[in-house]
Amino acid sequence: MKFPGSVLASVFLFVAETTAALYLSSTYRSGGDGMWQALTLLFSLLPCTLVQLTLLFVHRDFSRDRPLVLLLHLLQLGPLFRCFEVFCIYCQSGHIEEPYVSITKKRQMPKNGHSEEIEKEVGQAEGKLFTHRSAFSRASVIQAFLGSAPQLTLQLYISALQQDTTVGRSLCMFLSLLSIVYGALRCNILAIKIKYDEYDVKVKPLAYVCIFLWRSFEIATRVIVLVLFTSVLKAWVVLVILINFFSFFIYPWILFWCSGSPFPENIEKALSRVGTTIVLCFLTLLYAGINMFCWSAVQLKINNPDLISKSQNWYWLLVYYMLRFIENAFLLLMWYLYKTDIYMYVCAPLLILKLLIGYCTAVLFMLVFYQFFHPCKKLFSSSVSDSFQQWLKCVCCPCRRQKSSESIGKTDLRSPEDREETPSSSKISSMPSQILTADESCSA
Repeated sequence: MKFPGSVLASVFLFVAETTAALYLSSTYRSGGDGMWQALTLLFSLLPCTLVQLTLLFVHRDFSRDRPLVLLLHLLQLGPLFRCFEVFCIYCQSGHIEEPYVSITKKRQMPKNGHSEEIEKEVGQAEGKLFTHRSAFSRASVIQAFLGSAPQLTLQLYISALQQDTTVGRSLCMFLSLLSIVYGALRCNILAIKIKYDEYDVKVKPLAYVCIFLWRSFEIATRVIVLVLFTSVLKAWVVLVILINFFSFFIYPWILFWCSGSPFPENIEKALSRVGTTIVLCFLTLLYAGINMFCWSAVQLKINNPDLISKSQNWYWLLVYYMLRFIENAFLLLMWYLYKTDIYMYVCAPLLILKLLIGYCTAVLFMLVFYQFFHPCKKLFSSSVSDSFQQWLKCVCCPCRRQKSSESIGKTDLRSPEDREETPSSSKISSMPSQILTADESCSA
């Protein structure tokens, strides 16, 4: 049975970040900074509450008679109790023989064009551990993007204004960044397992390293860009955040309304229509929060029974990173034009160059992951390199067509004397056929 390391990592980040935020808020209180204290507590206690509700929802404890568990979650001690429960199940799994097992069928990754189906016995203990891992993975994503990401942005903004960083604030920012990166990593793994649910997916250690580097560069540069822009244009940052947030929040609902599909009723049998609507709104809220800081790795699709599009769409990936790069460059340009005296000793052009290179480095690690380390890369209809080559052909073909039409126009405009001086007419006569071949290849 696999060691529940992901549960331990989630609980450690939850406890460490909450403790650091509470300590930091106490320092703000002693320093007389009431507004910073209130915001620090808000971005610490709000994700704590959402994590408790997520664990209760996944384990379906609302409909079960477990008053002690509900009390522990009410006291914000639910993750610690769940972690203790996980390790009790893990330690007892090898000593107790289970009378009932279930059989699951998974397909292996294709080898030489063939994929075999394997059967695996899953006991009750392993099934419970799987539920716990799934619950903590979702809780880590919620904590990362609805708590840690705003917390990191706030503390970095305070450091930029005060031009000073205390030990407590540095520790809080480090833990918040680590929590966001870990949440983004879990989001990637969840997306892979949901998309390829029928396959036996095994993620290699190098894939984890590649995802960690990709998300670290992407999130760190994004947060720094937002903080720099906020420090000089405080009013305009509200507009930037609202446009980003509501674009990703409304887009899944627009697709759902345009599809004409009936309202989804199979999310949870115990939920009413109002409860289902609340859950879907919360999912779109989380989806918007993730895409505010990094690529969500999934496309939310409300009319799908799994609520996620299982197709690998390289087009949306390309569009997202191109638009995000343009947005970051524009925000940095605005910061450079309106920067204040607090950045007097900062080399602004060098900082802008480092941030843009850092974001490009994140894109590079992403491409390396999808090209070499993705556990299901054999199932892709086209690889990253093939898609990039096709995109280059589509971009270059109109240019070739325009150049060919210009050369034909120049040939037709030549005088009769110039045409008689042409040594061979076979080259000119063969030109339209070459152009036609080029056009056919581009259209194909």
